Amino acid sequence: MSIFQTLLALGVSLMIFSEFAWSQPIVYPAKGQSAQQQQRDEGECHVWAKQNTGVDPAVVAQQPAPAPSSSVGGGERVGGAARGALGGLAIGAIAGDAGKGAAIGAVAGTMAGGHRARRNAAARDQAAANQKQAQIDTYYRAYAACLEGRGYTIK
Repeated sequence: MSIFQTLLALGVSLMIFSEFAWSQPIVYPAKGQSAQQQQRDEGECHVWAKQNTGVDPAVVAQQPAPAPSSSVGGGERVGGAARGALGGLAIGAIAGDAGKGAAIGAVAGTMAGGHRARRNAAARDQAAANQKQAQIDTYYRAYAACLEGRGYTIK
């Protein structure tokens, strides 16, 4: 899969994820509860779920994504350049121009290291998003359990 295809797939996944992942459950008063009673029960269950899970979905959803460090990718690029230069040096020595081979290898290695750095950064971003979603899911499971115990249907 090319870098473009990977980034496109990640972008589409994030759009779908952000559209549906943060929606709260739908609550239906299955035992004829009034609108005022439902509102009171939802508020009480919100407080109960927050206390029992330690998660406030409004706070979690507003947490900013971790800021990329200025050194992200530096190590991968330098390592790639070094490996590429060594490989290019060996190939260049066989072909008769070790310096030119090392320079070409260093450029190719730097590009490969940059690709590796972008892939690693995307994986870190996805892990952070997964962690946020897991926290919110924990909260909504508790919230739904509370409301089901009070006679509501949850979807």
